[in-house]
Amino acid sequence: METSVLGRPAEIPIDPASAVLDRVPNPHPDIDYLIRFTVPEFTALCPITGQPDFAHLVIDYVADQWMIESKSLKLFMFSYRNHGAFHEATTVEIGRRLVDVLAPRWLRIGGYWYPRGGIPIDVFWQTGAAPANLWLPEQGVPGYRGRG
Repeated sequence: METSVLGRPAEIPIDPASAVLDRVPNPHPDIDYLIRFTVPEFTALCPITGQPDFAHLVIDYVADQWMIESKSLKLFMFSYRNHGAFHEATTVEIGRRLVDVLAPRWLRIGGYWYPRGGIPIDVFWQTGAAPANLWLPEQGVPGYRGRG
């Protein structure tokens, strides 16, 4: 297993395009099981105003031969802190980048964005139908209610 960041000091990439996503072998490629990453404090920039946008991301996938190495995923997520893009572009871009690196059997991403201009924006993308016998729990992020 060769990674660029695991077990080594690493700098935060300056933008998502320069971030390296490492993968590691799936120890159970013979079965379908869910892997979930939750990023509750994701930050990117509004491409128009430059103001920060915040989201709670939930990434679910079924690995085939490869799994994402978590430290490289963390650095990839950090790379968005100074990157300007709309919520929809950012959410789908993250999902597609993971698919390109991992070639998973299935992947979905839920982007639960906090309000901008008083309107929360939630963005969901997946590669297709989930495997038939997969236990697929809810993502567990309630709709935005403000002060309730």
